[in-house]
Amino acid sequence: MALIDLAIIAAFVVHAAAAGVRNRRAASRSLDDYFLAGRSLRGWQAGLSMAATQFAADTPLLVTGLIATAGIFALWQLWIYAVAFLLMGFALSGGWRRAGVLTDAELTELRYGGRPAAVLRAVKAVYFGTVLNCTVLAWVLLAAATIAGPFLRWDEWLPAGLFAPVVDLVTWIGVPLALGQAGGPGVWTTTASNLISLVLLLAVVASYSATGGLRGVVATDIVQIGVMLAGTAAFAWIVAAEAGGPWAITERIREQFAGGGPGGIRPDEILAFTPDRARNAAPALLGMLGLLWLIQLNADGSGYLAQRTMACRSDRDARTAAVVFTATQVVLRSLLWLPLGLGLLVLFPPDPSLAPGLLQADREASYVRGMAELLPPGVKGLMLTGMLAAIASTVDTHLNWGASYWTHDIYGRFVCRAWRGVEPDQRALVRVARLASVAILAVALLIMTRLTSINQAWQTSLLMGAGMGMVLVLRWIWWRVTAWAEIAAAGVSLMAAPALMVLLGDDRQAERLLIVAALATAGALAAILLGPREDPGRLATFYRRARPLGFWGPVAAEAGDAPDDGPRRLARAAGATAACALSMFCVLVGAGSWLTAAPPPVWFPWPAAWSALLLLTGAALIPLWIRLGMRGGSKPK
Repeated sequence: MALIDLAIIAAFVVHAAAAGVRNRRAASRSLDDYFLAGRSLRGWQAGLSMAATQFAADTPLLVTGLIATAGIFALWQLWIYAVAFLLMGFALSGGWRRAGVLTDAELTELRYGGRPAAVLRAVKAVYFGTVLNCTVLAWVLLAAATIAGPFLRWDEWLPAGLFAPVVDLVTWIGVPLALGQAGGPGVWTTTASNLISLVLLLAVVASYSATGGLRGVVATDIVQIGVMLAGTAAFAWIVAAEAGGPWAITERIREQFAGGGPGGIRPDEILAFTPDRARNAAPALLGMLGLLWLIQLNADGSGYLAQRTMACRSDRDARTAAVVFTATQVVLRSLLWLPLGLGLLVLFPPDPSLAPGLLQADREASYVRGMAELLPPGVKGLMLTGMLAAIASTVDTHLNWGASYWTHDIYGRFVCRAWRGVEPDQRALVRVARLASVAILAVALLIMTRLTSINQAWQTSLLMGAGMGMVLVLRWIWWRVTAWAEIAAAGVSLMAAPALMVLLGDDRQAERLLIVAALATAGALAAILLGPREDPGRLATFYRRARPLGFWGPVAAEAGDAPDDGPRRLARAAGATAACALSMFCVLVGAGSWLTAAPPPVWFPWPAAWSALLLLTGAALIPLWIRLGMRGGSKPK
């Protein structure tokens, strides 16, 4: 790496550390300031922060692998989440804000009553804050090791007397941190170098995340998303130019893979946006894609998306955050990654002899290889800084969010109030939060050593959470949902997922997801219809505070509201969600099809007209979703 590349990275490190120092005093006042930035974020700030977190350095590697092995259509697994993001913004964000809670685990004891609610809160705090959170962190750290390896060569920069003990340590531990190199030559040298890079990166992230709280996280996220997008745009431009231009990439794909690409995939299947052109678009896959946004674990925004929503200063800001996030995450980011994924497939053809699992990992690693071999000095530093910023943004969010469960729910609610019978001091809780961040990192590092592929970890996490989404959305819009319904859905998911991973192979992931979702939803409905009802007083308290949309007839009437007002508000929010999602999908597919010269659907065989029609439709829908979803709620409170 050139001196200018190292200077760009150093500037990023200085900015990140300074953000934590600047916000330390404000973050130390209370948990509300530490975890929710005093509920003062503007919509665009929260939206860009969410986009920076989900930009994640692991995602471009995942996208590169999916395009090569399953085609562009496989990216609908990522794009369909736009529906959930927008539903959260237009229908649920107001309820999240008005509930006044710090975590989604705390919401369970506001929404439900009695011992089941307390048990559910504890289980969620442990599962979200430790199991799920640390697993996601682990695959992000795996991506960090993959990215850092070719660039940060500490074995070449450090004296042998300093580097050799690190090699001895990792050799003694016996766990390689070099994706795809297990057992290969130089694996322990690479592992030692990657370990040093990870430790330094995590030290920087922990410094501003633990000291500055959410304010420090958001301040760095906004700069990080700019660096990420600029670096990715430069990388895409260089890859496209190296391949002869965007449309030349398409021609070369048709030539190079005329006889079949990775796993036998045909050129039109690689380029397809629509199911009639896609590879293996079976009914089970289409059903899974259509429902994935609803059955996944964060369907109502639970987690760090809800955290950013609750940190907004007004309902309108929360809706703006969802729109900014979705546009950046689904549309802009994808349009930069499409030529990258296709161009890297052309410039670094895959080895057809690799097994499917190794092929996925090889294609994921081609993204890093492209950075190392194609980017000139300066651009390489910008891109590497963008990737490190993406890692930092994801890690800082998961540290801050995970620590909120450990601190507010586990320590504050159960250790202090329930067990010791004392009210925790706010400043003491902030100290616990900072220690929790370090503990979460340690657990994530242990999990990381057991992963072999980013896609493997992602698919496993999807399956373990499938089935929870439906009941999480229903609890906001239907008064009959009880704590037992959530417990039943979670229990069925956690029992069914491991069994299906044994009974059905990875090539039947769509079927596994649908089966888990169906079983979990059936379990939840059985608990609702056959189990005890929620305490009316608890429901009334929740309704008066959160003012949720939907079917709250008897509860709304008791609170003095018109019973038909909730369904009417829900219909308006659903209309805004559908119109905005369709608008963004039209722009994405229209611009993406033009950019990649993708084949149009079989029933509309005019490529230029197809792109133009989609772009015009996307633009025409904008006034509709603005009118339906963006009015009112602009006053900060």
